[in-house]
Amino acid sequence: MVFDSNFFQRESETTERNALVEYLQKQHPDTLERIAQSATPEVREIITHNVQGLLGGLPSEGFNIQIVTDRQNLANLLASAMMTGYFLCQMEKRKDLDESISDTDSLF
Repeated sequence: MVFDSNFFQRESETTERNALVEYLQKQHPDTLERIAQSATPEVREIITHNVQGLLGGLPSEGFNIQIVTDRQNLANLLASAMMTGYFLCQMEKRKDLDESISDTDSLF
């Protein structure tokens, strides 16, 4: 999973202030890349299936697939993938914590 640090430097279609975009623009590209790389293979797989489900699941071999969209719909897709990733990472941490607590219960 590679993070394009230039993504947030492109002009927005809206002139509204977006505090999250401003915050992300202040971050060093290496920091954003490290965060993007920290997703586990399980989280990446779920996000991949989610995005494929949204875009359509034809296999690329044997098909010349092209997807056309506008900037806003692509931004919405990215936001959805980011929120899904965040949610899945939090649930993964919760699962690990639940498993750790279950392991300590057996000690008593």
